[in-house]
Amino acid sequence: MTAAGEPRTASLYYREGNSDKEYHARLEPTDAGFLVTFAYGRRGSALTTGTKTTTAVDYAKATAIFEKLVKAKEAKGYTRGEDGTPYQNSASDRHPSGLLPQLLNVADQAAANEAINSDSWCLQEKYDGRRMMIRKTGDTIEAINKLGLAVGVSAAVARAAGSIEGDFILDGEIIGDVLYAFDIFEYTGNDLRDRPYQERYRILLDLIALNLDDAIAPTHNWTSQSDKRRKLAELRDAKAEGVVFKRLDAPYSPGRPNSGGPQLKFKFVETLSALVTAVNTQRSVGLSLHGNDGLTFVGNVTVPANHDVPPVGAVVEVRYLYAAPALYQPVYLGVRDDILPAECVMAQVKFKSGIDR
Repeated sequence: MTAAGEPRTASLYYREGNSDKEYHARLEPTDAGFLVTFAYGRRGSALTTGTKTTTAVDYAKATAIFEKLVKAKEAKGYTRGEDGTPYQNSASDRHPSGLLPQLLNVADQAAANEAINSDSWCLQEKYDGRRMMIRKTGDTIEAINKLGLAVGVSAAVARAAGSIEGDFILDGEIIGDVLYAFDIFEYTGNDLRDRPYQERYRILLDLIALNLDDAIAPTHNWTSQSDKRRKLAELRDAKAEGVVFKRLDAPYSPGRPNSGGPQLKFKFVETLSALVTAVNTQRSVGLSLHGNDGLTFVGNVTVPANHDVPPVGAVVEVRYLYAAPALYQPVYLGVRDDILPAECVMAQVKFKSGIDR
């Protein structure tokens, strides 16, 4: 464990297709407190440097900034280690897999309260990574993204999947070298989609117990009303992204329902996917969303120095406080190549109370 006041460093690497990048973060002391700095670029080239703290801060705040920075890079596929972690497939392998995941609608506070107060719903943490299904057929391991396309996956996750006997399809969220699995809908040739979630989750736990390392880990489940309330409060205090509620008797249904559904996400922070419709000067891009009258401009967002400026037509993820109707205090999180432009809709937006939509 790092003692209070000690410097911290993290070196992360990303290799997929033609990409071979490195990222270094440092928490270091100064006379006035602590700074969090970073350096990034193509491996072996001159690195671009910067700071996440324009002035010195106390150690607790610097630690929070450092850990958030590292977590954000791991969520984008960066892994720790001097050599980085190679990915099993190249970027050119994005062919249709024939599978689509079950997608969730957002729960409001009333729906969240109903799920907490019902014994028919469980609660799980919502991880801040990338949606990923893992299909094992014989000795072949295939990773499938939110769009149903075969993509690259950490070799550590591929090895972990290969260590488990039998064929299966898992669903989960990947962060760095770990897949946090929360569902299974095929096992040893048996289609489990119509079975209740409670039964699928038990099968998932038994399967993961056969894993020889921790690169595939189960998403934990809380079912009692008291446990759900306690965990919700703990995750909110820990600045987690949010939680997911799932009906214990529900089947696995690919796609997203028009509204509601047996699985709902309840976010502690507001995020949305937007379409880049303009590239401005000074590392800023214009964002738009599909509405009833076509594309609607919702504001500009500054692209941090450690991100490439996305082109017009790219889909990007943005965190914001509220919309009035333009996004207030938007923060650029990165490109989302697993989300279609058509999914960038106004229905995602949380409007400030009293605003005409």
